[in-house]
Amino acid sequence: MARTASLSGFPEWLPEERLVELHVLDTLRRVFELHGFGSIETRAVETVGQLLRKGEIDKEVYGLSRLQEDESENLVKGGKADPHALALHFDLTVPFARYVVENAGYLAFPFRRYQIQKVWRGERPQEGRAREFTQADIDVVGDGDLPFRYDVEIALVIAEALSALPIPDFRLRINNRKLAEGFYRGIGLEDTAGVLRSIDKLEKVGPDKVADLLKAELGATDEQAWKALQLAAIRTEDTSFVAQVQALGVSNELLDEGLNELEQVIEAAVQRAPGKVVADLSIARGLDYYTGTVVETVLVGHEQLGSICSGGRYDALASKGNRKFPGVGLSIGVTRLVSRILSQDLAKASRAVPTAVLVALTSDDSWSAAQDVAAQLRSRGIATEVAAKAEKFGKQIKFADRRGIPFVWFTDDDGTHQVKDIRTGEQVVAFPETWTPPLEDLAVQVAATAQVASAV
Repeated sequence: MARTASLSGFPEWLPEERLVELHVLDTLRRVFELHGFGSIETRAVETVGQLLRKGEIDKEVYGLSRLQEDESENLVKGGKADPHALALHFDLTVPFARYVVENAGYLAFPFRRYQIQKVWRGERPQEGRAREFTQADIDVVGDGDLPFRYDVEIALVIAEALSALPIPDFRLRINNRKLAEGFYRGIGLEDTAGVLRSIDKLEKVGPDKVADLLKAELGATDEQAWKALQLAAIRTEDTSFVAQVQALGVSNELLDEGLNELEQVIEAAVQRAPGKVVADLSIARGLDYYTGTVVETVLVGHEQLGSICSGGRYDALASKGNRKFPGVGLSIGVTRLVSRILSQDLAKASRAVPTAVLVALTSDDSWSAAQDVAAQLRSRGIATEVAAKAEKFGKQIKFADRRGIPFVWFTDDDGTHQVKDIRTGEQVVAFPETWTPPLEDLAVQVAATAQVASAV
């Protein structure tokens, strides 16, 4: 079970917990690279002006300053945030947009990128929300235009990546901003961004409160609020949502475009990732830069955790003069996911350390020879430690047991070797140039526990 962090909002892992996180990260990297995504890393710091270009997250940004800074270097000038001041990035999408613009001359488009880094947000820490956490993003960005087919591909890649992790079943809940905005305009609500922000609060405050918000803040009539909530109530695991939307009797060209795009995503998902995707017309996403497909992902039975993966299409996040770089991408909240895996014992590492073998010492003079044995084992990919001192063999075995090391290697006075599986007590003659542990012991294995395996 994950420990409570001593500094709230800044989690740290024990070695066996870190092995679970590394397994998650390695699995994501493998799937992303299998689909042709290349890795990048951007700086942790951006200017305040760059970070606050889109969305309403100004209260969540951590400003960066020196302890010895003078008044002229303050992050706030005249009561307003200095756009040239520095701050830690709160996600990986905004820095990626800047990266694309600055490096456009060196990139081949459509550019496929994955990025796994820490981000920082000044939120109130709670389950599933930390102030420092790791995200894993994938995006495809085009130069001038980006075929809609990439919206479909991104969803399928994420479904494959999540399916490879030791987690409970999940659902990608997908909507389309064009569909929603076109519908709102069709019923006479022109402040579509405001409606989206209100609908985005639906699961937190419920439909009655959202209806009140629409009427009080946006001037919606009872009928308009009811229509907006009717749209948000539509959820299907196939393309039948199309007929349900059309049955609401709203006509708008943008609505038709978004409806067609969402139909393509769901149709492909039903064929290639059955049971993993649902059309959910309540999904809005709070940030303003999304322009088409929007996605949120929940673990089945753990919905209270919130979305573990989100994102969508953005057509205007990155630009350079008249040159536009539209893109589509999704971001997995790795720390949120790992925290739930650990707190609920959803997966476990087979041992607490990478080491498979401890080479015991018969005397202090045997240390050099033990290092030779260790070097031979390591040359064949077997993680090996050498005991620090020549204690009684029983103590050396107990040390290996405390560390979680499954095998102890002994060298007899006549130069022969034996290896002991301290879990079973079996001890056999072995040769350092050929012996290999069973495949399941060669490296740390991370697997879902029985409760997850039976639920998937």
